[in-house]
Amino acid sequence: MRDYPGTRQTLIDIDTIPEKGKGVPVDHNKIVAENVSAFFGKVQAIRDIQISIPENSIVAIIGPSGCGKSTFLRSINRMHELVHGTRITGKILLDGEDVYSIDPVLIRKKIGMVFQKPNPFPTMSIFDNVAAGLRMGGTHDRKNIAEIVERSLQQAALWNEVKDSLSKSGVGLSGGQQQRLCIARALAVNPEVILMDEPASALDPIATAKIEELLFELKKRYTIVIVTHNMQQAARVSDYTAFFYMGELIEYDVTKKIFTAPSMKQTEDYVTGRFG
Repeated sequence: MRDYPGTRQTLIDIDTIPEKGKGVPVDHNKIVAENVSAFFGKVQAIRDIQISIPENSIVAIIGPSGCGKSTFLRSINRMHELVHGTRITGKILLDGEDVYSIDPVLIRKKIGMVFQKPNPFPTMSIFDNVAAGLRMGGTHDRKNIAEIVERSLQQAALWNEVKDSLSKSGVGLSGGQQQRLCIARALAVNPEVILMDEPASALDPIATAKIEELLFELKKRYTIVIVTHNMQQAARVSDYTAFFYMGELIEYDVTKKIFTAPSMKQTEDYVTGRFG
């Protein structure tokens, strides 16, 4: 542990946090949330969230269990509304357009999602897993599909490992490979944003490192929002970090500031391990 400005100590080795976000001009906010609240029946899960997510950045959302991180993530691409009895108030803008005024199928094409547990389609081959979204979207040209599948697997850093076994089942891959397959599946439909809900929590350290390395490459083309309980991971990969607590956004800033000199005492207590 290392000392940081103030009287407490951080659980993060701050010397390992790259200088990200700081000094980088924000030309365009890809996603803007305006006073977003979400409900499960009468229970309010998140309250008046306001946040701007710059294009081609990685934003980490941290906070204790049950604080609304995943609810907010699922609100961005309208997956929250798939649960019976839920509702959203406020606005979530994608390039200035309210996602709740657009066909949800189109929104989920523009805003892909990777879940906590790898979920390749069990009855499909590796190739068909990646191609599934394309075919559902009306793409049937075999040559075009093959090109997109190869490109997506390359972007997911999986092509060299599976190119000779594309006809085999996706569930025969290792856990880390399955998660990269799910990332390739999300990339195949050419999204603009990728949401990731604890994408490495079920993986071993080696597979986790591969996913984290992949994020840096993906950021060149996509905007990424990642929910993680792993504060070391948030510090390593993100440009900006948002701290949620009891359904509220407590603090949002450049990652290094969140972990070295947060403005709010609640944030300081969380990142130093005093609660959570």
